[in-house]
Amino acid sequence: MEILDDFVLTSVSGRIPHLALAPGANPLGPLAGLGGTWKGHGFNQIWRPFHGTQDRFLELNETNETLQLEAIPGDIPNRGFLQADINLHGLRYLQQIQDARVLGPNGKPAGIHIEPGLWINIPATTNPEDPTTVSRMANIPHGTSFVAQGSAFPPVNHAPTFAPASITPFTIAPPHTPIQFPETNLGVASAFRTPPADIPNVTQAMVDNPNIVLAQGIAGKDIVSTTTLRISTTDLNPPSTGGGTANIAFLQGAAGGPNAQSVQVDAIFWIETIREANGSTTHQLQYSQTVLLNFNNLSWPHVSVATLLRQ
Repeated sequence: MEILDDFVLTSVSGRIPHLALAPGANPLGPLAGLGGTWKGHGFNQIWRPFHGTQDRFLELNETNETLQLEAIPGDIPNRGFLQADINLHGLRYLQQIQDARVLGPNGKPAGIHIEPGLWINIPATTNPEDPTTVSRMANIPHGTSFVAQGSAFPPVNHAPTFAPASITPFTIAPPHTPIQFPETNLGVASAFRTPPADIPNVTQAMVDNPNIVLAQGIAGKDIVSTTTLRISTTDLNPPSTGGGTANIAFLQGAAGGPNAQSVQVDAIFWIETIREANGSTTHQLQYSQTVLLNFNNLSWPHVSVATLLRQ
């Protein structure tokens, strides 16, 4: 991949054609507001496969998070055969999440997640006939990589609303029947759920709908602009088929598997501008992400949410 500052590579047949940007337009498009370092807190939930007396363990975490994004300088030429070449533009990022309550062996907050990746802005194309899209490409140390593609929606001059998110597992085979398990009831003690001492601020309402944490993150704030990014490893713009997940062999398993295969990622990010009482503005980033983990004939939703402030 060649990344060039202000021109495209010349081939033996001459200059490679590319899609020009509107004069003065930021080539990152709707991703322009993502740049910088963001820090904040969130809530993580995952059904872990359990090799023992039952098949599952419900892990709940209060989280601290740092998300760093930096623009990739110049154009990222994508070579075309069915249509003229296009230029992508993007940001590289590093996401680091720690448990806010549990310490690791080194006496520091226990690590939960680390994820290097890329966000890219993709211009409209003629083959396939797609509008402008955005995509996130990520690598997870557990052994999963994914490409999630989707859309950026025009900014609105108010706060976002958050649809409920569910952690209820369901059958892989249609009709995808939901299956309730007792671990989701915090009122019933369980050896197969995170101990209460490790999650002192987690409520039943958060388990029932993790997205209420996002609603709490905008309460009392004067949000004057919101840009929404929605991405998925499944197709959000039929009949295009960009995106998907890949897993190491252990996660896929063999007979009777998988061990814990990540089969789908869906996420929504909200880039928000907040007006302070003194008239100045700050920026906030919120997201809700659901990863489906398949094991023992069920899809188990792994939901993560966070509210982060640009530093």
